[in-house]
Amino acid sequence: MTDVVLPCRNEAPALPGLLARIPAGYRPIVVDNGSTDDSAEVARAHGAEVISVADPGYGAAVHAGVVAADPVDGVVCVMDADGSFDPAQLPRLAACVHTGQAQLATGRRRPVGRGVWPLHARAANAVLAHRLRRTTGLNVHDIGPMRAVRRDDLLALGLRDRRFGYPLELLIEAGRAGWRVVEIDVDYHPRAAGTRSKVTGTLLGTARAVRDMSAVLAR
Repeated sequence: MTDVVLPCRNEAPALPGLLARIPAGYRPIVVDNGSTDDSAEVARAHGAEVISVADPGYGAAVHAGVVAADPVDGVVCVMDADGSFDPAQLPRLAACVHTGQAQLATGRRRPVGRGVWPLHARAANAVLAHRLRRTTGLNVHDIGPMRAVRRDDLLALGLRDRRFGYPLELLIEAGRAGWRVVEIDVDYHPRAAGTRSKVTGTLLGTARAVRDMSAVLAR
């Protein structure tokens, strides 16, 4: 059984459809990170394991979910809980790690329609990815929120960021460690109705993410 960590804050409208599409052989772990709606109750009602994390931040939620993942299978996936990604594509990423093709497989977002990925967020992502390639030599074009990696390998990296800088820190440390990293195209859909992005949904959210990621790059 491969665990899927789903960091979650106020994603109740997205969870029923998302959890219904989790592939066989994959176990969803919804990490409730301060939701004020009924995300936790909805997740449990649809068969997910739910853990709560009091410390705010994307990195805090992902780290807690990875720690809670079952080490037996060895591979853990991470994906946003807002309905913007198709969990049916997770096995493509996980297979790269299971077979040894890569130590980290990360998704490169490919929008399925206009307006899915706002211009301000896409531009900020492109700038950060360019700086990442120059810093690490990794052939990565997206600081994306969908990935697969071996649980113990990830924990051994000792990532410190607990906010929006977490995905970038992971790639930087993976590059420094000499990991084989592959980037796989994944569909990027509109978020589920009734949910709102903490990053791409507003200029302020994108600015906060850029701030956190820039701090990671400056270390």
